[in-house]
Formats: sequence, structure tokens, C-alpha cells
Amino acid sequence: MDEQAVAVQEDSAVEDAAAVPAAPAAAKKTAVRTRAPKAAPRVASKSPAKDLRILEQPGFVLHSWPYKETSLIIDVLTRDHGRIALVAKGAKRPHSQLRSVLQTFQPLQLGWTGKGEIRTLTTADWVGGMLPLEKSALLCGFYLNELLVKFLMRDEAHPDLFDLYVSTLNQLAHDEPATIVLRRFEFALLRESGLLGDLTRCTQQRERVQTEQFYVLDPERGPRPAMPADSVPRVSGKTLLAMQRGDYTEQSTQLQSKLLMRFLLAHHLHGSALNTRQILIDLQNL
Repeated sequence: MDEQAVAVQEDSAVEDAAAVPAAPAAAKKTAVRTRAPKAAPRVASKSPAKDLRILEQPGFVLHSWPYKETSLIIDVLTRDHGRIALVAKGAKRPHSQLRSVLQTFQPLQLGWTGKGEIRTLTTADWVGGMLPLEKSALLCGFYLNELLVKFLMRDEAHPDLFDLYVSTLNQLAHDEPATIVLRRFEFALLRESGLLGDLTRCTQQRERVQTEQFYVLDPERGPRPAMPADSVPRVSGKTLLAMQRGDYTEQSTQLQSKLLMRFLLAHHLHGSALNTRQILIDLQNL
């Protein structure tokens, strides 16, 4: 299963978004509450050597694709088990209850069994309580999903990032500025993935970043003073310190952080394109 082939799936919800030009996109999640749906996972093992059974795990569908004639493979983000792949047997059948449940941006309680690369979905219940994403917010949601699929390894739990995902969807659904909401999520994702360190310390001089000085961010080593020959984005120390605090209120911080994050994501993706980012750039929303 190619985890990098998660270019956003076409979904009829995009076609219904009148303010968004027709573009490929997949659907999956919605936010309205400031906290992720609560549910302590219950685990029951048949035996130490056999399959593990998980019950009532909060999660969201990130992406899905057909499997055989009547089933789906779904890529899901769960709070306590991270990103996993599940086979939803019979989900493509016309009268399957799973057809309406396994949608993006919908908070779910999931259950599954198995311990291989692809487990078997046993239960999927809609939790509710979240507003739908519409128009440009819908594309922003697709963008979040694509980032998660491309940057998170399977079977690595990121409970804080899960809660931030829910909060971010919630903010998008309530028309919070995408340029701020997405920057915070990108920053947190890179930190959780181990790809972004402390922005407050200069790696060369081993001293605190100075507000008025300009820096470039080496993706592998961190901030260093900018030089005339640098071709990568230059950002002020003030912007780096603001990003570390999660403060994107100033216009200069929004502009510089956008260019910096675009550079960092491209570097760590090794040339792999983010389909939804390009759509958002074309729409001047990102």
C-alpha cells in the first residue's frame, strides 16, 4: 500500500462548494468542538499470540480507496494508536451503513481487530457535534489530511496532534483565518514528526535569536544568520520567536512564516507535491 499516493480523493462535497472552483479533492472530517471526542479506549486481547481487538477509539478518516468489489481501505487518524489502515468490508454495498459513516471530517468511534499492516474494521459510529467544512475551509481540511498522511508514520500515537487536528477543523469551520490556523498546524506537525527544533536559538553562535536580525532556517540544523548569497527564505528573528510562541497576529509574521513553511515542507517531502496546497495557492487562500 503506497502511503505517499494519498493525493486527495475526489468527493462530491467539493463540487457542492459554490465558492471553490472545481478541483480534485477528497473529503474526511469536520470540526466544531474545541476538544476531540472523549472516549477511553478499551482493549481486549484474545490471547498474547493472537489478534488484538480495539474498542471505542476516537478517530477520523483521512483517506479511502476501493478494495476488491465491495470493500474499502481507509486511512484513519486515531488518538491513541496514531495513523492506521483498516479494511472496511462491504462498505461499498448500496445498503451498507458504513457508506454514510466513513466520511472525512466526521468524528467517529472506531473498533478494529488484527495486528498486521492492515487491520479489519469492526465498528464505526458517528459521534457528531462538529460543524461541516464548506468552500475554502473544505480544501483546507483536505490539505490537513494530506499533510498527516505524508508526514506521520503508521502506528505512532500523537494524542496532542490529534487534539490539535480537531481544534484546527473547528477553527476552520468557524471561519478563523486560514493563514494563521494552517501555520500553527504545520508548525506542530513538523515538531511532532521530529523535523523542527527550537527556533529561539541560533545553531552556529549558540546564542538566542535576535529580534532585529535576519536568519535562514537550515532544515537539518536550525536557524543561522542570513548571508547575501542565501537563496532560501530569510526571516527575521522577531518572526522566529513569534512562531515559537504560536503568535501569528502580525502581518509580517504571517507572510514570512508562509514562505518559510512552504520551503520546509518542500524540503522534507523531497520533491513530492502537495496537491491541495497548490489548489489553495491558486485560490490565494494559502
